[in-house]
Amino acid sequence: MLDVRRMQLLRAVVTSGSVSAAARDLGYTPSAVSQQLTVLEKEAGIALLERTGRGVRPTDAGRLLNEYAAAIGEQVAEAETALADLRAGRTGRLAVRYFATAGASLVAPAVALFRRAFPGVRVDLRLGEPEDSLPELKQGGADLAIVVQDPGRLAGDGLRFAHLLDDRYVAVLPRGHRLAAKRVLDLTDLADEPWVGSEWPGPCLDSVLGACDSAGFRPDFVVQSEDYATAQGFVAAGLGIGLVPEMGLGSRHPAVVVRRVRNPVPVRVIYAAVRESSPAQPALHGLLDALRQAATAGTRTGR
Repeated sequence: MLDVRRMQLLRAVVTSGSVSAAARDLGYTPSAVSQQLTVLEKEAGIALLERTGRGVRPTDAGRLLNEYAAAIGEQVAEAETALADLRAGRTGRLAVRYFATAGASLVAPAVALFRRAFPGVRVDLRLGEPEDSLPELKQGGADLAIVVQDPGRLAGDGLRFAHLLDDRYVAVLPRGHRLAAKRVLDLTDLADEPWVGSEWPGPCLDSVLGACDSAGFRPDFVVQSEDYATAQGFVAAGLGIGLVPEMGLGSRHPAVVVRRVRNPVPVRVIYAAVRESSPAQPALHGLLDALRQAATAGTRTGR
């Protein structure tokens, strides 16, 4: 097998016209260069150079190998440039997993900020629930996942979690409901109401149930819906009341009213997760910074 480093030595000799000149340019001794070229000729199984006066010139085999050495040298230079661009965050790709209600108010503005700072880095976005996104992140199928997570369950598993925001739940009531006249509701005000559920089992539902447990009651779910928009429709029809996170309100149904709740305030905590083993990447850090900026901006404007 031909040694690439020896091929580059051959290229230097052919370019300079002599072993001594190539050795001087490379900082080697002429004998060291000659020894490496002898090994290369053995690897090639054919003479590569012939003497001419005080110098050397390539044989047909030497010219052929020199052309390949030049091409390899160009490819190596291109690879070094590409690696430098990747290390500096000028190029690359980041695979991101996020959940639906984080898309419009968090992910979209964050990616817009990121692209202004890292225009050459591609961001591949795909919807995913925490039960799918976190395993995919651990296995290297994604670089970052935006998830709702219990703050008490962040340790271990080879992941690092960066807090983005606390998404508060608000009460959604049918217009004309007896509690609609109050600007702020105690969570216990809802204890005896029929409830419209909008969460699947998981950290979001756990946040709601945990707050209700702290208030001393268990919600009576009379309807289960698949998403927040559907839940608002059931509430508007008078089938019950619901709790919806602020990020999940989206297009508010015209026949519902929204009121803040307290004592306690149900909150789902949103994090950006990355692998602890992920190499230092300016682009990944830049995306985390953009997510934090977007989360802070959304909090300031009341989302």
